[in-house]
Amino acid sequence: MRWIMSPGLLSLVLGYTLSQFYRAFLAVLAPRLQAELGAGPEDLALSSGLWYIAFAAVQLPVGWALDRFGPRETVAALLGFGGAGGALVFALATAPWHIHVAMALLGIGCAPVMMGSFYIFARTLPPASMSAAGGAVVGLGSLGNMLGAAPLVWTVGQLGWRETLVALAVVTLAVALTVFACVKNPAHPEGKLAPARLRDLLAVRELRLILPLLGVTYAASACIRGLWAGPYLAQVFDASDRLIGWVTLGMGLAMVTANLAVGRIVRIFGSDKRTSIANTLLLCLVLGTLALAPGASLPLSAMLLVMVCISDSSYSLIMSHGRVFIPQHLVGRGITFLNMISISGVGVMQFLSRPVYLAASGAHPPAAAYGYIFLFFLIPLAIGLVFYLFSPEDRHAGY
Repeated sequence: MRWIMSPGLLSLVLGYTLSQFYRAFLAVLAPRLQAELGAGPEDLALSSGLWYIAFAAVQLPVGWALDRFGPRETVAALLGFGGAGGALVFALATAPWHIHVAMALLGIGCAPVMMGSFYIFARTLPPASMSAAGGAVVGLGSLGNMLGAAPLVWTVGQLGWRETLVALAVVTLAVALTVFACVKNPAHPEGKLAPARLRDLLAVRELRLILPLLGVTYAASACIRGLWAGPYLAQVFDASDRLIGWVTLGMGLAMVTANLAVGRIVRIFGSDKRTSIANTLLLCLVLGTLALAPGASLPLSAMLLVMVCISDSSYSLIMSHGRVFIPQHLVGRGITFLNMISISGVGVMQFLSRPVYLAASGAHPPAAAYGYIFLFFLIPLAIGLVFYLFSPEDRHAGY
């Protein structure tokens, strides 16, 4: 863990903390945005989906920029422009579509931050260390989820939500400047390498059975934590802003704990693949319970929502699993391509969850309507797991 204490990687972790915050904070602001801007759950589902779609849309250009310029310039430029600019647009919003624009800008700004650190790991660490290193960054960065829960409720109560977003714009710009000042780009591989072509990456057969699960594994925790948890607790159990903040804080803490422990857990199971399978089975069980009994009790639902986020470590596990099969000259494009698949899945699922909610809420009471939302996330997860079971094993003899 000494490597993470370098100023450059610490600045990237701070950037990733902001990325986690910006993808999750709508759940806490939902009641205020509906009261002041008329932005209901369906509007915020679109806004949240746009964050992920914008994030995913720039992954391949980010991969090219990482290979061409390095993480220092790539992260600093996009985080400063999109991150700080998006937060400022959000602070000035007077209509739901302004929130859509702000979230798209924030998605662009956050797009290179995690990939900047993964790029450095891929260039400087052995493959066997990737899941532990990635899990540590995701775990520490997931503190942003916690900041987007009860602490955000308190801050908004003290300052107001617009003033809070202005302050966040300033903080985001400061982090971008810190990245530019502190990150050192890793050296490029010596010798002549083959051209980095996307079609060569698509020809890697080992990835084909990994991609379906990667495309849906992060969607459940990201979408439920980032949007649906707040309206679900408010509409089904009449939960207050403060209670929603505490539950989502617990969800964020679960993300942090699971990701920080991922290296140790992989050593127990023997491979990234086996650990991912166990994680996915647990998530399927939790989502199945929420789908069958969405209105049983507030304590049970709160506990299950926290358990949804324990599976969040599957992202770094599957990214590490896929990295093993990426040729060295395709590292930048390869890891951003994998990330694009993951984040695109979140955006698509977020978009599709909107009509599911509208149809279900029009025909059923709130508890049953949210049961369909949980079922909606469960079905593709189970299908992705079936494909993943037949993917090539990667045993990490280095553990």
